[in-house]
Amino acid sequence: MNGQRSQRLAFWAQEDRLWAIFWITGVVALWLWDLAFLNRPAFTLLQTALFNTLVGGIMVVVFTIVLGWSVALALTTLEQRSNPLPFLSLTFLLNLIRSVPQMVGILFGYVILTFFIEREALQNTFWQIVWMSFTVSLFTFLELVDVIRERIAFYRRSDFFNAMLCSGISEQRIINVDILWKNSRAHILQKLVATFGMAVFLQCSVDFIISVGLSTDVSLSNFPATLGGLLATLDSKQDILAISMLFTDAGYIGNLFFRHLQGMSVAFLIIFTLICVFRTSNGLVKRYKL
Repeated sequence: MNGQRSQRLAFWAQEDRLWAIFWITGVVALWLWDLAFLNRPAFTLLQTALFNTLVGGIMVVVFTIVLGWSVALALTTLEQRSNPLPFLSLTFLLNLIRSVPQMVGILFGYVILTFFIEREALQNTFWQIVWMSFTVSLFTFLELVDVIRERIAFYRRSDFFNAMLCSGISEQRIINVDILWKNSRAHILQKLVATFGMAVFLQCSVDFIISVGLSTDVSLSNFPATLGGLLATLDSKQDILAISMLFTDAGYIGNLFFRHLQGMSVAFLIIFTLICVFRTSNGLVKRYKL
């Protein structure tokens, strides 16, 4: 009985799991605090922004795994062919995507989304989030492609790969099941966790760029509410700037958690989420010795 309890404690004591639990606990505690002290319209908007941000981040992860896995397998297959033109063409296209700064590419995707919204071709909030997530994933999936290609190349050099080929197992099954699923799952999971954090960061960064007026074609009112968009609103900016009052009046700190709760809550959620995702990713690296 004590042995089983020790195993359960050891299971949950892993750093990545602890930080995931810590994030959930922190978000629930903040939700209860806002429920008690934040006005109803702001509280509803904050919940919507958090939900849209999390859904968007999850969609980025889904698009990343689909694109990354498919493109990596396509490159592996084309590389084995005698005609190098398809492989070189796909590699050139991927390098072209790499050459575009992430912010510029994502902002261009937002401009296209605005074009559709203005012509009432894309009014559904869910599909707007899908488009935004797909745009972000176009500039994040290449890192997963590199991870998958490295894992395949590592096992190709080993006797493991040739032995399974000699046993009559198809190359596609060896790559998909034995290499990627059975022996590289931790590497892929760690990269996807990091991708989620990157998606949240990029989304908030682009929302800030739009909020300061660097684009004349798009504005935050065009898009679904997100944490980055909510942080860029005037009310939230004023709440954040209220921190400067502490330099002249240290006793003002209590007001930050009541009078300026919206901006403080949004800023906390963004920073807290990024820290927890980063620590969870590092925890996976330590646990699996990646």
